[in-house]
Amino acid sequence: MTTAPHPDELPGTPGGEGWSEDMDLAPAHPADRGTAATPAEREGERLQKVLARAGVGSRRVCEEMIDRGRISVNGRTVAVQGMRVDPATDKIAVDGRRIELRDDRVTYAINKPPGVLTAMSDDRDRPTIGDMVGDLAPGLVHVGRLDQDTEGLLLVTNDGELAHRLAHPSYGVKKTYLAQVSGSVSREVHRRLRAGIELEDGPVKVDSFKVVDTHAGQSVVEVVLHEGRKHIVRRLLAAVGLPVSRLTRTAVGPVQLQRMRSGSIRRLTRQEVGALEELVGL
Repeated sequence: MTTAPHPDELPGTPGGEGWSEDMDLAPAHPADRGTAATPAEREGERLQKVLARAGVGSRRVCEEMIDRGRISVNGRTVAVQGMRVDPATDKIAVDGRRIELRDDRVTYAINKPPGVLTAMSDDRDRPTIGDMVGDLAPGLVHVGRLDQDTEGLLLVTNDGELAHRLAHPSYGVKKTYLAQVSGSVSREVHRRLRAGIELEDGPVKVDSFKVVDTHAGQSVVEVVLHEGRKHIVRRLLAAVGLPVSRLTRTAVGPVQLQRMRSGSIRRLTRQEVGALEELVGL
Protein backbone atom coordinates (compact mmCIF):
# COMPACT_ATOMS: atom_id res chain seq x y z
CA MET A 1 0.00 0.00 0.00
CA THR A 2 1.35 3.43 -0.92
CA THR A 3 0.54 6.12 1.61
CA ALA A 4 1.29 9.74 2.33
CA PRO A 5 2.82 10.57 5.72
CA HIS A 6 0.28 10.65 8.54
CA PRO A 7 -2.87 10.46 6.40
CA ASP A 8 -6.14 11.72 7.78
CA GLU A 9 -7.96 9.15 5.68
CA LEU A 10 -6.77 6.60 3.19
CA PRO A 11 -8.83 4.90 0.50
CA GLY A 12 -9.49 1.24 1.08
CA THR A 13 -11.95 -1.33 -0.12
CA PRO A 14 -14.20 0.30 -2.73
CA GLY A 15 -17.96 0.13 -2.87
CA GLY A 16 -18.39 -0.11 0.90
CA GLU A 17 -20.44 3.01 1.55
CA GLY A 18 -23.93 2.31 2.86
CA TRP A 19 -25.88 -0.91 2.77
CA SER A 20 -26.79 -3.20 -0.09
CA GLU A 21 -29.61 -2.21 -2.45
CA ASP A 22 -32.13 -4.52 -0.85
CA MET A 23 -31.75 -2.56 2.40
CA ASP A 24 -32.95 0.75 0.91
CA LEU A 25 -35.99 0.75 3.19
CA ALA A 26 -33.98 0.01 6.30
CA PRO A 27 -33.74 2.64 9.07
CA ALA A 28 -31.18 5.37 8.68
CA HIS A 29 -27.76 4.30 9.96
CA PRO A 30 -26.36 6.90 12.41
CA ALA A 31 -22.82 5.60 11.87
CA ASP A 32 -22.89 7.42 8.55
CA ARG A 33 -23.21 10.76 10.33
CA GLY A 34 -20.24 12.58 11.83
CA THR A 35 -19.64 14.42 15.09
CA ALA A 36 -17.81 17.66 15.77
CA ALA A 37 -14.61 17.81 17.81
CA THR A 38 -15.13 18.69 21.46
CA PRO A 39 -13.50 21.79 23.00
CA ALA A 40 -11.18 19.53 25.03
CA GLU A 41 -9.94 17.86 21.83
CA ARG A 42 -9.01 21.27 20.43
CA GLU A 43 -7.06 22.34 23.52
CA GLY A 44 -4.14 19.94 23.21
CA GLU A 45 -2.61 17.42 25.61
CA ARG A 46 -1.69 17.76 29.26
CA LEU A 47 1.93 18.80 29.62
CA GLN A 48 2.88 16.06 32.08
CA LYS A 49 1.60 13.39 29.66
CA VAL A 50 3.67 14.83 26.82
CA LEU A 51 6.74 14.92 29.06
CA ALA A 52 6.21 11.34 30.21
CA ARG A 53 5.78 10.09 26.65
CA ALA A 54 9.02 11.85 25.68
CA GLY A 55 10.86 9.86 28.36
CA VAL A 56 11.46 12.69 30.84
CA GLY A 57 10.00 10.63 33.67
CA SER A 58 6.76 9.28 35.05
CA ARG A 59 3.80 11.62 35.22
CA ARG A 60 4.33 12.07 38.94
CA VAL A 61 7.99 12.92 38.44
CA CYS A 62 7.06 15.38 35.69
CA GLU A 63 4.51 17.04 37.97
CA GLU A 64 7.21 17.46 40.62
CA MET A 65 9.52 19.01 38.02
CA ILE A 66 6.77 21.46 37.09
CA ASP A 67 6.32 22.39 40.77
CA ARG A 68 10.06 23.08 41.00
CA GLY A 69 9.99 25.41 38.00
CA ARG A 70 12.16 23.17 35.83
CA ILE A 71 9.77 23.06 32.85
CA SER A 72 9.19 25.84 30.35
CA VAL A 73 6.90 26.11 27.33
CA ASN A 74 7.77 28.57 24.58
CA GLY A 75 10.35 30.22 26.81
CA ARG A 76 8.06 30.72 29.84
CA THR A 77 8.37 28.75 33.06
CA VAL A 78 5.28 26.69 33.78
CA ALA A 79 3.80 27.66 37.14
CA VAL A 80 0.64 25.52 37.32
CA GLN A 81 -0.29 21.89 36.81
CA GLY A 82 -2.64 20.76 34.07
CA MET A 83 -1.40 23.06 31.34
CA ARG A 84 -2.30 21.85 27.83
CA VAL A 85 0.21 22.00 25.00
CA ASP A 86 0.47 21.11 21.33
CA PRO A 87 3.57 18.91 20.95
CA ALA A 88 3.66 19.63 17.23
CA THR A 89 4.13 23.40 17.67
CA ASP A 90 5.04 24.24 21.28
CA LYS A 91 8.71 24.38 22.36
CA ILE A 92 9.02 22.44 25.61
CA ALA A 93 12.24 22.56 27.64
CA VAL A 94 13.58 20.91 30.80
CA ASP A 95 16.14 22.97 32.74
CA GLY A 96 16.43 25.23 29.71
CA ARG A 97 17.16 22.43 27.24
CA ARG A 98 14.51 21.69 24.61
CA ILE A 99 13.36 18.08 24.60
CA GLU A 100 12.84 15.87 21.56
CA LEU A 101 9.15 14.99 21.16
CA ARG A 102 9.55 12.59 18.25
CA ASP A 103 7.47 9.47 18.86
CA ASP A 104 7.34 6.53 16.46
CA ARG A 105 4.26 5.05 18.12
CA VAL A 106 1.15 5.41 15.99
CA THR A 107 -2.48 4.34 16.24
CA TYR A 108 -4.89 4.11 13.33
CA ALA A 109 -8.64 3.73 13.05
CA ILE A 110 -9.97 1.43 10.34
CA ASN A 111 -13.55 1.16 9.13
CA LYS A 112 -13.39 -2.60 8.61
CA PRO A 113 -15.62 -3.85 5.80
CA PRO A 114 -17.62 -7.05 6.30
CA GLY A 115 -15.81 -10.14 5.04
CA VAL A 116 -12.36 -8.98 6.18
CA LEU A 117 -10.61 -11.07 8.85
CA THR A 118 -9.26 -9.39 11.96
CA ALA A 119 -5.79 -10.80 11.45
CA MET A 120 -2.49 -9.56 10.08
CA SER A 121 -2.22 -12.52 7.66
CA ASP A 122 -4.12 -15.62 6.61
CA ASP A 123 -2.73 -18.90 5.23
CA ARG A 124 -5.89 -19.34 3.13
CA ASP A 125 -5.38 -15.99 1.37
CA ARG A 126 -8.60 -14.47 2.70
CA PRO A 127 -8.64 -10.64 2.98
CA THR A 128 -7.24 -9.40 6.29
CA ILE A 129 -6.59 -6.25 8.26
CA GLY A 130 -2.91 -6.82 7.49
CA ASP A 131 -3.67 -6.45 3.78
CA MET A 132 -5.38 -3.13 4.48
CA VAL A 133 -2.64 -1.53 6.58
CA GLY A 134 0.22 -2.81 4.41
CA ASP A 135 3.40 -0.88 5.26
CA LEU A 136 1.76 2.05 7.07
CA ALA A 137 4.07 1.55 10.06
CA PRO A 138 6.25 -1.23 11.46
CA GLY A 139 4.94 -3.49 14.19
CA LEU A 140 1.22 -2.79 13.86
CA VAL A 141 -1.19 -5.07 15.73
CA HIS A 142 -4.99 -5.00 15.89
CA VAL A 143 -6.61 -4.05 19.19
CA GLY A 144 -9.13 -6.78 19.95
CA ARG A 145 -11.21 -8.29 17.16
CA LEU A 146 -14.29 -7.83 15.05
CA ASP A 147 -16.09 -10.86 13.64
CA GLN A 148 -15.57 -11.47 9.94
CA ASP A 149 -19.12 -10.36 9.12
CA THR A 150 -19.06 -7.36 11.48
CA GLU A 151 -17.99 -3.99 10.14
CA GLY A 152 -16.91 -0.73 11.68
CA LEU A 153 -14.27 0.70 13.97
CA LEU A 154 -11.13 -1.31 14.61
CA LEU A 155 -7.94 0.17 16.07
CA VAL A 156 -4.43 -0.89 15.04
CA THR A 157 -1.30 0.35 16.79
CA ASN A 158 2.39 -0.34 17.34
CA ASP A 159 2.07 0.72 21.00
CA GLY A 160 2.04 -2.67 22.69
CA GLU A 161 1.08 -1.48 26.15
CA LEU A 162 -1.81 0.60 24.85
CA ALA A 163 -3.07 -2.33 22.76
CA HIS A 164 -2.88 -4.67 25.75
CA ARG A 165 -4.79 -2.39 28.07
CA LEU A 166 -7.49 -1.47 25.57
CA ALA A 167 -8.16 -5.15 24.85
CA HIS A 168 -7.90 -6.51 28.40
CA PRO A 169 -11.31 -6.95 30.09
CA SER A 170 -10.00 -5.69 33.44
CA TYR A 171 -9.84 -2.13 32.04
CA GLY A 172 -13.52 -2.21 31.07
CA VAL A 173 -13.18 -0.23 27.84
CA LYS A 174 -16.67 0.28 26.43
CA LYS A 175 -17.49 -0.46 22.80
CA THR A 176 -20.54 0.89 21.01
CA TYR A 177 -22.39 -1.02 18.31
CA LEU A 178 -25.31 -0.38 16.00
CA ALA A 179 -27.26 -3.49 15.06
CA GLN A 180 -30.06 -3.92 12.57
CA VAL A 181 -32.55 -6.45 13.89
CA SER A 182 -35.89 -7.83 12.74
CA GLY A 183 -39.11 -6.57 14.29
CA SER A 184 -39.84 -4.06 17.01
CA VAL A 185 -38.21 -3.99 20.44
CA SER A 186 -40.37 -4.36 23.53
CA ARG A 187 -39.75 -2.87 26.95
CA GLU A 188 -39.23 -6.39 28.23
CA VAL A 189 -36.17 -6.69 25.97
CA HIS A 190 -34.75 -3.48 27.51
CA ARG A 191 -35.28 -4.87 31.00
CA ARG A 192 -33.73 -8.25 30.26
CA LEU A 193 -30.63 -6.82 28.61
CA ARG A 194 -29.99 -4.41 31.46
CA ALA A 195 -30.59 -7.11 34.07
CA GLY A 196 -28.25 -9.55 32.32
CA ILE A 197 -28.55 -12.56 30.04
CA GLU A 198 -27.12 -16.00 30.78
CA LEU A 199 -25.23 -17.30 27.73
CA GLU A 200 -23.54 -20.68 27.33
CA ASP A 201 -20.18 -19.19 28.38
CA GLY A 202 -21.50 -17.10 31.25
CA PRO A 203 -23.68 -14.08 32.00
CA VAL A 204 -23.45 -10.78 30.13
CA LYS A 205 -25.07 -7.42 30.85
CA VAL A 206 -25.10 -4.37 28.60
CA ASP A 207 -23.77 -1.03 29.80
CA SER A 208 -26.57 0.66 27.85
CA PHE A 209 -29.17 -0.19 25.24
CA LYS A 210 -31.56 1.92 23.20
CA VAL A 211 -33.65 1.82 20.05
CA VAL A 212 -32.34 4.29 17.47
CA ASP A 213 -34.96 3.80 14.73
CA THR A 214 -37.76 1.48 13.63
CA HIS A 215 -39.05 1.22 10.08
CA ALA A 216 -40.59 -1.35 7.73
CA GLY A 217 -40.50 -4.17 10.26
CA GLN A 218 -36.90 -3.60 11.22
CA SER A 219 -35.13 -1.74 14.02
CA VAL A 220 -31.70 -0.26 14.59
CA VAL A 221 -30.53 -0.57 18.18
CA GLU A 222 -27.44 0.78 19.94
CA VAL A 223 -25.62 -1.56 22.30
CA VAL A 224 -22.79 -0.46 24.59
CA LEU A 225 -20.82 -3.08 26.53
CA HIS A 226 -17.30 -3.79 27.67
CA GLU A 227 -17.38 -7.52 26.94
CA GLY A 228 -15.03 -8.92 24.30
CA ARG A 229 -16.20 -12.51 23.90
CA LYS A 230 -16.63 -14.02 20.44
CA HIS A 231 -19.85 -13.00 18.65
CA ILE A 232 -21.01 -11.47 21.92
CA VAL A 233 -23.38 -8.84 20.48
CA ARG A 234 -24.99 -11.23 17.99
CA ARG A 235 -25.42 -13.95 20.62
CA LEU A 236 -26.77 -11.49 23.17
CA LEU A 237 -29.41 -10.06 20.86
CA ALA A 238 -30.36 -13.48 19.50
CA ALA A 239 -30.98 -14.61 23.08
CA VAL A 240 -33.73 -11.97 23.43
CA GLY A 241 -35.31 -12.76 20.06
CA LEU A 242 -33.55 -10.10 17.98
CA PRO A 243 -31.52 -11.78 15.21
CA VAL A 244 -28.93 -9.39 13.75
CA SER A 245 -28.76 -8.77 10.02
CA ARG A 246 -26.09 -6.07 10.14
CA LEU A 247 -23.65 -5.12 12.90
CA THR A 248 -21.38 -2.08 13.00
CA ARG A 249 -19.02 -0.98 15.77
CA THR A 250 -19.16 2.80 15.99
CA ALA A 251 -16.91 3.60 18.95
CA VAL A 252 -14.11 2.25 21.13
CA GLY A 253 -14.07 4.28 24.32
CA PRO A 254 -13.89 7.95 23.25
CA VAL A 255 -12.83 7.22 19.65
CA GLN A 256 -15.68 7.50 17.15
CA LEU A 257 -16.13 5.96 13.70
CA GLN A 258 -17.60 9.26 12.46
CA ARG A 259 -17.90 9.58 8.67
CA MET A 260 -15.14 7.19 7.66
CA ARG A 261 -15.90 5.31 4.44
CA SER A 262 -15.95 1.54 4.56
CA GLY A 263 -12.39 0.30 4.07
CA SER A 264 -10.78 3.65 4.88
CA ILE A 265 -8.02 4.30 7.41
CA ARG A 266 -7.10 7.40 9.39
CA ARG A 267 -4.41 8.15 11.94
CA LEU A 268 -5.73 9.08 15.36
CA THR A 269 -4.98 12.60 16.54
CA ARG A 270 -2.75 13.18 19.53
CA GLN A 271 -5.86 14.20 21.45
CA GLU A 272 -7.60 10.92 20.64
CA VAL A 273 -4.56 8.87 21.63
CA GLY A 274 -4.26 10.90 24.83
CA ALA A 275 -7.91 10.20 25.67
CA LEU A 276 -7.34 6.46 25.18
CA GLU A 277 -4.22 6.54 27.34
CA GLU A 278 -6.07 8.38 30.09
CA LEU A 279 -8.92 5.86 29.89
CA VAL A 280 -6.57 2.94 30.61
CA GLY A 281 -4.27 4.72 33.04
CA LEU A 282 -1.21 5.34 30.86
